[in-house]
Amino acid sequence: MPTTAVRPTADLDDAELSAIRALLNQAFDGHFADEDWAHALGGVHALVHDQGRLVGHGSVVRRQLRHGGRLLRAGYVEAVAVAPDRRRRGVATAVMGALEEVIRVDHDLGALSASADGARLYAARGWVAWEGPTSVLTSEGSRRTPEDDGSVFVLPGPVLLDLRGELTCDWRGGDVW
Repeated sequence: MPTTAVRPTADLDDAELSAIRALLNQAFDGHFADEDWAHALGGVHALVHDQGRLVGHGSVVRRQLRHGGRLLRAGYVEAVAVAPDRRRRGVATAVMGALEEVIRVDHDLGALSASADGARLYAARGWVAWEGPTSVLTSEGSRRTPEDDGSVFVLPGPVLLDLRGELTCDWRGGDVW
């Protein structure tokens, strides 16, 4: 029977971090960059183990999003991965359920950037595709990110959102969304 644990990055030892990174590399077929790894750290991790083996992972990190003239505390989901031999067995559902609990308690909303495959999972769980323009806040001001339009999903919380309005994320290296 798989078990799910939620733990902050600071509580994970080197062996656990290595196991997570190995799972991410396997799940993303070797296309999980160091910047992606850095984005997944510093928050809270949902870890699914089956018979002592890590088979699922996701993390939620705090980011600031700007929308409708307000700064919002977003629980941003990163590095959701399932071991290839365990896909379509509820592991991603367990990961997301644990992360959504964290988001609902500690954040104004959830946000993530979805792949085409992931979008179906998130939509089925109540995440909503952002319909408006996306942008990033740079040192020169706000810059549009049209390449991310349509791939950003939010999990609404207590703050009223205009899904057709602009949504701006804070700057970070690598993929900003």
